[in-house]
Amino acid sequence: MYTHRIYLLLIACLLLALPRPANATSVDDPETLELGAKAPDFNLQGTDDQFYTLDSFSDAQLLAIVFTCNHCPTAQAYEERIKQLVVDYEDKGVAIIAISPNDPKSVRLDELGYSDLNDSLEDMKIRAADMDFNFPYLYDGDTQEVSMAYGPVATPHVFIFDEERILRYTGRIDDKEKIGAATIHDTRDAIDALLADKPVAVEKTKTFGCSIKWADKSGSVQRAYERWAKEPVSVAKIDVAGVKDLMKNDTEDMLMINVWATWCGPCVSEFPELVDINRMYRQRDFQFITISMDSPDLHEDVGEFLKDQQASNTNYHFSEDDSYALIEAIDPEWAGALPYTVFVKPGGEIFYRQMGEIDPMELKRQIVDYVGRYYD
Repeated sequence: MYTHRIYLLLIACLLLALPRPANATSVDDPETLELGAKAPDFNLQGTDDQFYTLDSFSDAQLLAIVFTCNHCPTAQAYEERIKQLVVDYEDKGVAIIAISPNDPKSVRLDELGYSDLNDSLEDMKIRAADMDFNFPYLYDGDTQEVSMAYGPVATPHVFIFDEERILRYTGRIDDKEKIGAATIHDTRDAIDALLADKPVAVEKTKTFGCSIKWADKSGSVQRAYERWAKEPVSVAKIDVAGVKDLMKNDTEDMLMINVWATWCGPCVSEFPELVDINRMYRQRDFQFITISMDSPDLHEDVGEFLKDQQASNTNYHFSEDDSYALIEAIDPEWAGALPYTVFVKPGGEIFYRQMGEIDPMELKRQIVDYVGRYYD
């Protein structure tokens, strides 16, 4: 199942990242900058809160601009290689910078299945710190004017300019997305040739990765929410024996189990985040399950709440009056306060516990670390 999902993702990325025709003119389909063109200027904020322009790199003999982002698994797979390019070439007069072209409002939740972050500037700051980026990471998601001027096809997409800031190479970093598998290093070859004052042997290549999330794609986000709103929502009754069987987790997925009640303020407050998290990761080896501890006679109220929350995941309502029996069945280490969230591996081992309101970022990191990043 997992391999099949990866295959589908790769096909989707490939279809979305196919080279654009030379006569593309729509706002969401800009032409890619032609070889021999001058570098369009920019004034963009970086994750260090400084603003950068072309003049910020005027001392560099070469300037390499990599259009990349947080959420794309292919972009993530190339982060360490970009960092290594900086290490290998910073003393040779090469400046390397990254620009995120994506409008974060145009990224669907189900496109975030391999990430704990979206593509906002604040999320970029977190990614830059987490991954210890050694290059300026600039945000163009609000207007996308710079990205439209350069016309990246997918993330990542490299543009290399000579000392006169004339485009001499555009395309991929190398020929293999998988870390350590590349045999053709196009970006390095282009940089080495230009530093040696030689022609670039291969000046332009195709790119592979996630499509650019132009602002015009925000309609896709709205359509996704409309589709999710139509998904059926149901809640089944469960007793202690059923809970014990559930906690054995005889599936191949990790389970995120949230115990809650309609009268619990923090439970109600965090619930929309849990629904979003489910929409992000449910195409992975992941399941979201809720168990309501409301009184058994409030079954209809529980169902109405879940419908209002569009909770189309698996939902249960505890059917017995013995709350302490449920606590022991879920987790003997649970002190009893609501809400309570546990992550359960196949076979029943609990590997994460949270009593009280969740930290959404921490949950996302735990999920992504467990189900695996794309390039693991």
